[in-house]
Amino acid sequence: MRVHYSESFLKSYASAPKEIKKALDKQVSFLLLDLRHKSFQAKKHKSFKGIWQARVTKSWRFYFNIQGDTYHLINIMPHPK
Repeated sequence: MRVHYSESFLKSYASAPKEIKKALDKQVSFLLLDLRHKSFQAKKHKSFKGIWQARVTKSWRFYFNIQGDTYHLINIMPHPK
């Protein structure tokens, strides 16, 4: 599997706090190893077909879709809860 970072993802990433960026980088490495890795609890988003969400930290999530052999990262943001 590969990772592609969308333009909107890169903008969100650039404005995220340093510790969130570091945590996300770690989570993406786990994503490349195993979509079901327990640390980020990836699941299909309830409201958006084809979109997945995964944990960065307790309060931050990243969103992506899967096309072929590529994870397309769409956004990173504070969890809306």
